[in-house]
Amino acid sequence: MAIEQKTYRKQAAVFRREGGVLRTTEAIRAGIAPRDLYSMRDEGVVEYLSRGIYRLSAMTPLSKPDLVSVSLRAPHGVVCLISALAFYELTAQIPHEVYVAIDRFTRPPRVDYPPVRVFKFSGEAFTEGVKTHRIDGFQVKIYNPEKTIADCFKFRNKTGNDTAIEALKLYCGRRRKDIDALMRYAGICRVDKIIKPYLEALL
Repeated sequence: MAIEQKTYRKQAAVFRREGGVLRTTEAIRAGIAPRDLYSMRDEGVVEYLSRGIYRLSAMTPLSKPDLVSVSLRAPHGVVCLISALAFYELTAQIPHEVYVAIDRFTRPPRVDYPPVRVFKFSGEAFTEGVKTHRIDGFQVKIYNPEKTIADCFKFRNKTGNDTAIEALKLYCGRRRKDIDALMRYAGICRVDKIIKPYLEALL
C-alpha cells in the first residue's frame, strides 16, 4: 500500500476510476506511461490478469478470476459446458480450463492464462440461452442451466456422457427447474430424442 500511496498514487487513482481494471491501451490512453505500468506490475501494485489486462492489487480479490479474465479477453464469447456446469453447481468436476463458446465465424480469443478450451457454435445454438451474470463487478456471459445441459449432451463425446447424465440428475433433483425450456434447448441442439428417455426415468 505504501508503494501505491507514495509512488503510484496518481496511476492507482486512474485504475480506481475505471473500476480497478485496465487494458494496456486504456492505461496508456489515460496517461499512464508504459514504463510505469510495468513497474507497477513488477512491484505488485497491479496484478496481471491476462494478456494486456491489469487489475489494481489493492482491490478486493476476485471470487472467480478465471471467468472474469476470459470474459475480458473474449467479450463476445459465452462460458459453456463444464465451466457453466461448475458455476451452477451441476457437476462435481473442477474444470482445469475455461470452456468458452464462440460464433463459428469468429476468431478464437488469444488468452495466455487461464487455459481456455474453445468450442464453435452456430445459429441459435450460439445465441439462445445466454444469461449475463455480474461477477466481481464484471459482466460475464454464461449459458443458462437448461441450455448448458443440452450442450453437454450435444458434446458428450468430448466432455463425457457421464458428465451430461450427472448434470441432468442434479438438475431434476432441484425444486426450481424448467423442463419445457430444457427440451426447447435440447431441440435446438438436436438432442431432444437423446435426453427424453433420461428425463422420463428421472421425473
